[in-house]
Amino acid sequence: MSDKPEIDTPLYAINRERKLSMKDLLEYFAKHGSMRVSDMHLKVNCPPIYRVDGDLQRLKGAPLDRATIEALARSLLGEGDWKRLQERGSVDSSYITDKMQFRLNTFHDNDGLVIAMRALEDNPPAVEEIGFPNNAWQDIVLRQHGLVLLTGITGAGKSTTIAALINRIAATRPCRIITLEDPIEYRLTSKAAMISQREVGRDVPSFERGLRDCLREDPDVIFVGEMRDRESTSWTLTAAETGHLVFSTLHTRDVRGTVTRLIDMFPPSQQDEIASQLSLGLSHIVCQKLIPRADGQGRVVAMEILNNSYGMSNLIRLGKVEQIYSLLQSRTKDIPEERMTTLERSLASLVHSGKVTHLEAEKWANHPNSFIDEMQRVQQGR
Repeated sequence: MSDKPEIDTPLYAINRERKLSMKDLLEYFAKHGSMRVSDMHLKVNCPPIYRVDGDLQRLKGAPLDRATIEALARSLLGEGDWKRLQERGSVDSSYITDKMQFRLNTFHDNDGLVIAMRALEDNPPAVEEIGFPNNAWQDIVLRQHGLVLLTGITGAGKSTTIAALINRIAATRPCRIITLEDPIEYRLTSKAAMISQREVGRDVPSFERGLRDCLREDPDVIFVGEMRDRESTSWTLTAAETGHLVFSTLHTRDVRGTVTRLIDMFPPSQQDEIASQLSLGLSHIVCQKLIPRADGQGRVVAMEILNNSYGMSNLIRLGKVEQIYSLLQSRTKDIPEERMTTLERSLASLVHSGKVTHLEAEKWANHPNSFIDEMQRVQQGR
């Protein structure tokens, strides 16, 4: 296609009488909000599909064909991204409207082009609105150094939580913040802090190179979008160990799995050294899931939180990861030295407050028996 369509060019014939533009398709997000409508998928031979409250829902309309998908993709992508898509077969990018911004991946499958879009609000929510089950966030934003990991499955809201934490730091502390993202999601504003947001592939070739540069750019706070491989993980741990407050993400389902995943990235000959480095540099691990609300109006966050206290650090250093869960269960006082919680305790509290149904919480629990115990505990007021 030689001419690039505009975002408001009608391209998709939803039926015989009506055509929609990409702008029309994106309006659905603004109408319902990104906390409810999180994603849109455009694929050949399917109508547009939205993820609403965690479930896929098809738009009532005709299936998309190859030419329409290509035209819709061209209306979103700049010339550079379109060229990279042709060369590599897929491309990560972002798109901003007057109401919202989106992260998108455009790629090829057996039928043709596919577009996967994730909605982001213009500004991250206040950290108080995220849904932390305790006051651990207050300890995190006051930290001067250490590694803070946000983990969970794709679509669990990790980027939103990190953006809210960094936004609070930027508003309250005169410090230097540098982010490395692929792509940039939330546009953060320099307030008390000075912020530089760098996009991998546009401003810097890789996370590894960005981290190498970053350590010479006088940062106080660093955000590494994702620890994807051994090299970027090693540099992230080094940055945390050398006096910086570092935020990053991993795709893991619980705290224990996060520690295991980090150590297992390295060969056996290095694992003791990495465990020691992690035990010294780690600040917090927050593993979160988004659970459908009991009233059907969106989702609410449930969290498992590790605070790297002296006892926790010792378990990590010695590789006794099987004992981590027990420490999470017992160090739950609302004081800076503790403030830990298991996912099952967080879920039980959400059920007790009426935000989530018992059946839904049980489906999301990592340890069903522990969830039953936690339900008994909250029902008895303990």
